[in-house]
Amino acid sequence: MELFCAANDPLYNRHMPEPKPLLYETHMHTPLCKHAEGDPEEYAAMAERRGLKGILVTCHNPTDIEWGWRVRMAYEEFEEYVALVARATKEYAGRVDVRLGIESDYAPGMEKWLEKLHKEAEFHHVLGSVHPQIPEYRAKYFINNDAVAYQRTYFEHLAMAAESGLFDTLSHPDLVKNIFPSKWNVQLVMDSIEAALDRIAKTGVAMELNTSGVNKDIQEMNPGPEILKQIQKRNIPIVVGADAHRPGRVAADFDVALDQLKSLGFTKVSYFLNRKRQDVPIDEARASLLGD
Repeated sequence: MELFCAANDPLYNRHMPEPKPLLYETHMHTPLCKHAEGDPEEYAAMAERRGLKGILVTCHNPTDIEWGWRVRMAYEEFEEYVALVARATKEYAGRVDVRLGIESDYAPGMEKWLEKLHKEAEFHHVLGSVHPQIPEYRAKYFINNDAVAYQRTYFEHLAMAAESGLFDTLSHPDLVKNIFPSKWNVQLVMDSIEAALDRIAKTGVAMELNTSGVNKDIQEMNPGPEILKQIQKRNIPIVVGADAHRPGRVAADFDVALDQLKSLGFTKVSYFLNRKRQDVPIDEARASLLGD
């Protein structure tokens, strides 16, 4: 005899309450960075469709030196950036919580500029990024064609970024693996990774699981599972972001990311508002997501 199950009855499910929005897209861009498309309102619209509580706009920071100038806003555009986000905040008030953030490049020597810049607006989430693909970074730190040494330098800079006190979260924290993918062996540099994570854990800075990694040469999220295990082992907070450069990427693969985190022993996921960490149980976060 077939038993009736209310959960499988479409009439029953039609009256079930919608999941409560809990998560934010914590990493997304604007056209001011010269390699993204769509205004913040379009990203907010996608966030609403996917069951998010809000978005944190984190476009690439202006710098006071020539450092990846082709892929970031100019300082003269900074006020325009703040105004773009404010416009979306107003338009989506009561529907999607749109907040101002920034993704700031880090390399040794940038501390004074970033300290000044981060005081020029009321940021809710400050991402710290080491971008080893930027020509200026590569010219300075890629020495003697030694890919492994380059990877070790990258993780040293991640630790320094955390210790600077400038950032809430470190984004895509194994991005260097995609620079020379054929030379990437995570176990070969695991000693440097673990040493960096030990230092990061002492700072309280969060790490990002960046879902856009599945679209890169090494098709796995940033960081990969071996590093995620070490992050979990040290109780370092984890933030999930899609690094959206177009509206359709908002919250992309969040379901897969949360499932992976749970399988590795994480019990909560975080985001930042007013530069203060908010934690959400992973099971509740996962249940809150909607499809397109």
